[in-house]
Amino acid sequence: MQLSLLYFAALRDLAQSSEETFHSAAGQLTVAGLCAELLRKRPTLSFDGVRVAVNEEFVDPDFALSSGDVVAFIPPVSGG
Repeated sequence: MQLSLLYFAALRDLAQSSEETFHSAAGQLTVAGLCAELLRKRPTLSFDGVRVAVNEEFVDPDFALSSGDVVAFIPPVSGG
């Protein structure tokens, strides 16, 4: 499975990149499973309060990913 990952705001700084290509040999992967794999590779990342969009639509952690999906990680925004 190949996914395009997009990181925004503070996550972009933690990932040291705004985007990357992710490869997994797992047959089926959920958003929660993807986050777990990313945390194993980059323990400095934090997905607390982060919204996840797949192909420009917000999804739940149990959403099943497909090869070719674009996954965006959007941390909470604050300010006034």
